[in-house]
Amino acid sequence: MASHSLATPAFGKADLSNCEREEIHLAGSIQPHGALLVVSEPDYRIIQCSSNAAEFLKLGEVLGLSLSDIDGDLLVRLLPHLDAVSQGTPVAVRCRIGSPAAAFDGLLHRPPEGGLIIELERAGPSVDFTANVASALDKVRSTTSLRALCDEAATLFQDRTGYDRVMVYRFDDEGHGEVFSERRRPELEAFLGNRYPSSDIPHMARRLYEQTRVRVLVDVNYEPVPLQPRLSPLSGCDLDMSSCFLRSMSPIHLQYLKNMGVGATLVVSLMVAGRLWGLVACHHYEPRFIHFELRAVCELLAEAIATRIAALESFAQSQSELFVQRLEQRMIEAMSRDGDWRSAIYDSSQSILQPLGATGSALIYEGQVIVAGEVPGTQEIRAIGAWIDAQTRAPVIATAALGLDVPAFAGLTKVASGIVAAAFSDNPGEYLIWFRPERIRTVTWGGDPEKPFIIGSDPRDLSPRRSFAQWHQQVEGTSDPWTPADIASARLIGQTVADIVLQFRAVRTLIAQDQLEQFSSHVRISEQPVIIADTAGRILLANKAFRMLVPDRDGGFDVLQDLADLFENADQFSWNLGELIHHSRPWRGELLLRNQGNREQPLSLRADPVQPSRDRVLGFVLIFSDITDRKTAEAARSRFQEGIIQSHRTLSVRLDSKADLVYQNLLASVVENAQLAALEITYGVEAGRIAEMLESVRSSTLRTAAVLEQLIWHASRTAGSENPRS
Repeated sequence: MASHSLATPAFGKADLSNCEREEIHLAGSIQPHGALLVVSEPDYRIIQCSSNAAEFLKLGEVLGLSLSDIDGDLLVRLLPHLDAVSQGTPVAVRCRIGSPAAAFDGLLHRPPEGGLIIELERAGPSVDFTANVASALDKVRSTTSLRALCDEAATLFQDRTGYDRVMVYRFDDEGHGEVFSERRRPELEAFLGNRYPSSDIPHMARRLYEQTRVRVLVDVNYEPVPLQPRLSPLSGCDLDMSSCFLRSMSPIHLQYLKNMGVGATLVVSLMVAGRLWGLVACHHYEPRFIHFELRAVCELLAEAIATRIAALESFAQSQSELFVQRLEQRMIEAMSRDGDWRSAIYDSSQSILQPLGATGSALIYEGQVIVAGEVPGTQEIRAIGAWIDAQTRAPVIATAALGLDVPAFAGLTKVASGIVAAAFSDNPGEYLIWFRPERIRTVTWGGDPEKPFIIGSDPRDLSPRRSFAQWHQQVEGTSDPWTPADIASARLIGQTVADIVLQFRAVRTLIAQDQLEQFSSHVRISEQPVIIADTAGRILLANKAFRMLVPDRDGGFDVLQDLADLFENADQFSWNLGELIHHSRPWRGELLLRNQGNREQPLSLRADPVQPSRDRVLGFVLIFSDITDRKTAEAARSRFQEGIIQSHRTLSVRLDSKADLVYQNLLASVVENAQLAALEITYGVEAGRIAEMLESVRSSTLRTAAVLEQLIWHASRTAGSENPRS
């Protein structure tokens, strides 16, 4: 049984014990609303085809035929696009085939084994882009919340596609899905808020959703059309159909839909920051087909929606950064006023609780515990700190089920079902912790997730479930889950407190000369480079982290001026140092450190005079930070702007003036949406992720521009032509 469950089943041979690994990309058949041809190059001879190709195209035998021998202009239409196909970009062409000729839309792409795949469907009506795209982009761009955006997305898709039900389906961190928004015919049962287990969409299917952004099932009761021959003549193996829009769907998935009473589907992927964020799932209760141009409109809208999702999720993080800036200022003021920083964190309990939506917080610092809000007892908090110490070291540790994870803490459920802990020093047992209480809640599942399937001999048993009646689960022992934005907020606050704590400890080192070794050890073991100097600029302490920045330095450093030659602009360094030492002016700046081999490393510098009173200076503290991530982000912003400019300038096809005007107007909306997203990402995402997020938006924008260009070109070539035969 175990070996069977670990097998990789061929397409159509899976049961529910191994469907997660079913090779659905090797279907070997297509849906019957189109025909598929595989041609070799450079002779463009048909070496493999769907068995319905001759009848569908109203030709004689097609296998072995050269495209040049087929009546019509298929070969002429595809030849100009082969370079684009070679770059991995699927290309659409409008062509005429047969005698008498009929109009077809063809989609071209190359499978991994070589050759060229041509998928043909009967040509559909032209799409009014002004009505279907321009107004939709305006609505997407104007939304101000994730809920409003997803509600608008469901409406836009239903208005344009006419499906009975449209759902925006969002995945959580564990892969479970939730119907986040829904538009449906009034008489249909509502699915809004239903959750579905991750097993409903196997891993292989998720990968294909990432690769092929639009999938159509025209009729759930279709008879699959096999390929002839079954194995690819180029590889001797099953044809890789990962990018085929006609590809047959898994029998298990078809049975799943039949059990729901669904007759046809359209599923469009929402990709955010390179991951499958969710799906726009459209259901119809009888067969339904939408043509290429409208499917392309759906893909374009999905890209714009995904870009807006990235912007809205980043906005929440920008609010956290604003809070952190204010907290830092209060901590600095508290140090100057009270000689300590801790009072600033809890000067108002809501100030530290609100960013994470917590009900309580505790600070464990140098053996002391300070609390705000609803928290466990002091001894329990110390025990939690000891448990955190035993975990793998990380900037933030979080759980929404502390009592379930650690039974010893089960008694704390009422106030501490969920905790987030941010380490703010390298010393064990020093944390800022947030608490959330248990929230007993009812989760509505679309069927019982604990009994998703029964394996039997009847094919109807080979589906995740036969009943989709709502199943309610009462969840106990957990708090509201911590979101990625919550975790990011905790990390930012922890980093800020860490900086202040490090500075505070450096100050105490100068104030308490007789305890220099005791307190300076905290600075020495810090992973952040620190230098402490006296009033004359003589270096009292340069910690290990700083010395590791310059391992190739032969001699030591006696005074701060000795550091000047380490940096790109030595004269500017010396001038700022003079202002610090002689005029007690704080210094904030960016430096380029020259390492071994003249490799440059960007650093930020925070240099402050230590002044117990206005007329007295004890010395100076210099704290360095690696800002490579920030510089990488700045470079990413430049690449993003160049990419946006390029999307304005580059056209792979020639458009007439009318089509070009339509293209430029629509592209302007796409670019405006992307630039808005880029702005919010820039100010809302931690520096280490900005490059990845901006690259995702840039790629999505270029992809959108390419789709839009193909649509406009396609429409301009077909506008005014004789209505195609359906």
